[in-house]
Amino acid sequence: MESFLAQLTSTSGLEGIAVVLALAYVWLAARQNIWCWPCALVSTAIYTWLFWHVSLPFHTGLNFYYLIMAVYGWRQWRNKDAEIVTVQSWALKRHVICILGLSISAWMLSQFASTVLDANFLYLDAFITVFSVFTTVLVAHKVRENWLYWIVINIFAAYLYFAKDLALTGILFLCYIGFAIYGYSQWRTETGNLETESDTV
Repeated sequence: MESFLAQLTSTSGLEGIAVVLALAYVWLAARQNIWCWPCALVSTAIYTWLFWHVSLPFHTGLNFYYLIMAVYGWRQWRNKDAEIVTVQSWALKRHVICILGLSISAWMLSQFASTVLDANFLYLDAFITVFSVFTTVLVAHKVRENWLYWIVINIFAAYLYFAKDLALTGILFLCYIGFAIYGYSQWRTETGNLETESDTV
């Protein structure tokens, strides 16, 4: 408990700003508000710097990717020349194939990285990174099940951040679990416009 409180009291101002903007991002994304993407842009810029300084190489790269995806997501959601992006759902078979492929990719990435990097939690870092990259694309294209992926990702991420003495960020990702449940519920309200794929991939 004392260690946890010590982590909180040593939280930097930059981490605090990143957490507030990250919360704003997920809240606005759940409500399909386009301003979620500017919040993501600034938050991930800060986290790119923070993760580099606590030796999480994959997370550093992941947040740089988030910077690009924040711009892509903004453009995707505001493209007035295209059809309005509505919530869609993928077939279970497609998700199973994606999960298997992503898990193998994360394992291979961690094995390669272990030969050139000396960092703790490499596999967990790689797992969270690979699945987060994929799931961010699902958000940009409004695939409803993205929230279910985030629930699992956030559980593992919270553990990793506590282990790396980023207590406030760990708490943030525990909160994200609740937001992911809320987001999934919100996106389900579009069932009238929802077209579910068939079981063919």
